[in-house]
This record gives sequence, structure tokens and C-alpha cells, in this order.
Amino acid sequence: MLDRRTFVGGLIATGAAACSPPPLSNDIEKREPDQLPVTFEPSPDLAAIATRSGGRLGVAALDTGSGRRIGHDQDARYALCSTFKAPLAAAILARVDAGDIALDDRLTFTDADVLDYAPVVKAHRAGHTLTVGEACAGAVELSDNSAANLLLKRIGGPAGLTRFMRAAGDSVSRLDRYETALNLVGPGEIHDTTTPAAMIGLLGALALGEVLSPSSRAQLIAWLVAGQTGGALLRAGLPPGWRVGDKTGRSGEGAVNDIAIAWPPRRAPILIASYLYAPDLSADRANAVHADVARAVAAAFA
Repeated sequence: MLDRRTFVGGLIATGAAACSPPPLSNDIEKREPDQLPVTFEPSPDLAAIATRSGGRLGVAALDTGSGRRIGHDQDARYALCSTFKAPLAAAILARVDAGDIALDDRLTFTDADVLDYAPVVKAHRAGHTLTVGEACAGAVELSDNSAANLLLKRIGGPAGLTRFMRAAGDSVSRLDRYETALNLVGPGEIHDTTTPAAMIGLLGALALGEVLSPSSRAQLIAWLVAGQTGGALLRAGLPPGWRVGDKTGRSGEGAVNDIAIAWPPRRAPILIASYLYAPDLSADRANAVHADVARAVAAAFA
């Protein structure tokens, strides 16, 4: 595990290279030598949900108390879509920890920066400015696309976020483009993708590990718990009484994703990454697939 001071210091020291995106390649990126492979138990219940969906479904889940992992197609690549906004907020918080950014710093924007879906940025359109903290909350809680792009520019663009994810121990996930182009990922392409297995490792490192300071971890979790876009997805399938934070992502072209951290009462948290590509499903049916995934995970870890 990286020492947090070394982590954030190294991240800022390499900031000058942030303007060049990583080259696209069809080669799977190599695993970092200090990352050991982990084993996921195949889940017949998750496999059955995937079959019923009629599409591709990748799921990884970890009970952090027992260390038990279950999954289905967890090592396949799926489009990140807006799930990248959770590690994006963490990347900002890492810069806060380093003293490079403050949450009350102001971001300025022009009308050209305002995308169709930008509820928080549009609310600040009169003054063309909002704080970094407001942008983070908007990106995570409401999935504001313009807020995410403004934040990406503060950390060196998509390449800067990819470098942050590498430093946090994720050798797989990558962001190559801004909103909304990043959502268009064709079959076999690896740009702007992750795997469910990589994502639960990353989410665990950011929300539960030592990448961020305790106060920044608490802030990241608060934004995730306050999320307003995932009520019909993983949250809908988890038992009442569980505290849940999540970040959804949709492409508009068949990708519907949700990543979550959930706290059962008096137990260690559970991490879930659920990525679905099912262009023939309605939005409601796609949401229901994720709710079914959550029920299967909760039952498996009961």
C-alpha cells in the first residue's frame, strides 16, 4: 500500500505530463508486478441473471469482512460511462490532501462548457462559476457531465485521471475522453473502460484504504451516499437498513452500470460493481437487472 504522502506527492510531481492522453491500444494493459491476482467464486445466481438479461453482464462483489469474492464475467471490459465520476472526485480529494486544490476554489466556465445534462452547472450559469466542492457533489450525486469535465481539466484531463487510478493500484481502468464522447465504446475497444474486478479494487482503495486522508474518505463516502441517480438499481435490491453509496453510469446506447459500497448493520462493508450492456432492454428492465444483482450479492454474503 502506498504511503498517502508519497502517493499525492508523486501524483502532483507528474502533473506536467497530464496533457497527453495514454495511447489507444487493443493490447490488454499489463498487470503491475506488485498486484497479485485474486480469485472470484463463480456465482450461478449472477450467471442466471446475465442469461435472463439477454445482454452482457459483468459483476464483481467483495465482502470486506470475510474477504470472500463472487463474480460473473468480472474480468471483461465494459464502458465506464459515468462511474468514472467516483474516482474523479477521489482524485480531486487527493489534490486537496496535498494542498494543491481546495474545495472552495472556484471553477469558471463559459456557455460552451454547458452540456445538455448539467443540472448543477446550469444552476450557476448566471455567474459562470462554482466551487470545486459544488462540482464534485454535482458530478457524483447528480452525475452532472459539465461538472465532471471542469474537474477533469483541473487534474490534467482524462490522462490525469488514468494516472491517478494507476497510482491507486488499478492497472486496468482507463479514461481517454471527456463527457460525452467517453460513453461511446464499441465491441473490443478498451478506451474509456474498466472491468468489474478492477473497479471494486479501486473503489475499496479509495473509500476504505489509505489513498485518501480520513476526512477525504469521509467526504467521498458522503457524496456517494447522497447519490440521487441509483435508487432503482443496486440500491433497490439491497435490504432495508443497509447504508448505501453508489455511482451510476449510462451510455444511452445500451450500457447501464452501477458501483456501490454498502454497510450491512454491524458488519464490514460490501463492494459491488455491476456493468450491463443490453441495448434491447428498456431502462426499467435494465435497472431491474442491477436490483436483481444486489439481491443475489446480499443473499450470497448473508
